[in-house]
Amino acid sequence: MRYLLRPVNVLMLAMLAAGYGLTAASAPEPALAATEKSAMPADDRSTTRVTGADAVLEARFEYAQGAPLKVSYRLRNEGEAPLMAFDRGNRHAVMTKKLVQGEVAQPTFSQEDGDLTLSHRALPLSKPHPIIPPTPLASRVEPGATLEGAFEFSLLTDAPVERMRWCLGVVPFADDFKALKPEPDKPEVWLGSLSHAESQQLLCTAWFDLPTGVFES
Repeated sequence: MRYLLRPVNVLMLAMLAAGYGLTAASAPEPALAATEKSAMPADDRSTTRVTGADAVLEARFEYAQGAPLKVSYRLRNEGEAPLMAFDRGNRHAVMTKKLVQGEVAQPTFSQEDGDLTLSHRALPLSKPHPIIPPTPLASRVEPGATLEGAFEFSLLTDAPVERMRWCLGVVPFADDFKALKPEPDKPEVWLGSLSHAESQQLLCTAWFDLPTGVFES
């Protein structure tokens, strides 16, 4: 799946993100999990590993000049309870036909100077409140199980980008999650609540250097 960020100025991006509930300025920032060296071969610096509470995330970035960034990932549940991963977008995107339920969603993004952060995370309720709130959709990962996914992101911005990273929000399973009826040939997804925007744990990769195509040590 390819996502296109067309050339617009930073102010326009902020206004558009606020209008569709993509910003998290009103919510406390979740703690970031620690990154560490990948379990892949030592010379494979396009793969990184993140260790969090009861979760291990491994991600691989592939990038070539003029081509979209390709991200593939594996999330392993190291705990004793089911783990919910917010990689399936939100109810607002599904109801407005911007996302097919069950597919990996378009990542949200924020940029500071040359650093661009992509995120799959539970979003807080924005102001003004949208008619359909961005209630998060999640994948369920059983204890000892692994979730695999992938997405692409095309990078076309006015401001140059030197480094990129990706963050995935996760929380332990709770009673406020509700299983949705699966779409044909799509995996099951669970409807969460807006409160998860504050309680989620963010698993963020190390910074990926675009000119060299490798993760920073």
